[in-house]
Amino acid sequence: MNVLPTSHPEVLLIEPDVFEDPRGFFMETYHVEKYAAAGLPTDYLQDNHSHSVRGVLRGMHYQLQHPQGKLVRAVNGEVLDVAVDIRKGSPHFGQCVSVVLSAENRRQLYVPPGFAHGYCTLSERADFLYKCTEIYMPTDEYGIAWDDPALAIDWPGLDYKLSDKDRVYPLLSESDHLPDYQADK
Repeated sequence: MNVLPTSHPEVLLIEPDVFEDPRGFFMETYHVEKYAAAGLPTDYLQDNHSHSVRGVLRGMHYQLQHPQGKLVRAVNGEVLDVAVDIRKGSPHFGQCVSVVLSAENRRQLYVPPGFAHGYCTLSERADFLYKCTEIYMPTDEYGIAWDDPALAIDWPGLDYKLSDKDRVYPLLSESDHLPDYQADK
């Protein structure tokens, strides 16, 4: 497995080892010892599976009291996955990381707690899986505007399909509920 840096030092791109032959392929999508050796979290408490059609944009979500680290991947189709550092006081505050995750490239992205996360479906359909380090608490759900001009996220320019809540989240600069940065965690 290769763990690759992104433009943000805490957001990591993971390329699992894939063994292919004429029958198909085999890969480990999670191995506690290998992920621990790479400095990635190993205590995941919840797995999620989301199915979306082209143009569905989910995000930018986070939890404040129960922040979730997420290990994400697309197992069918292709998505543009985005993480934004929203921790007050972080030297990387407002910095975005965008990567394409697909069934074809089989990459994973680790999004640390304290980051807003979202994605847009690029293919006709996509199945997106994520392991979370904390349990989802609906009363602790927050978000920031997916189209915040200050973030300059390079979304693909599709006819977006958004939930009602995702349409009304505030700009990052207007959010009253952001996590604090804690150096040397």
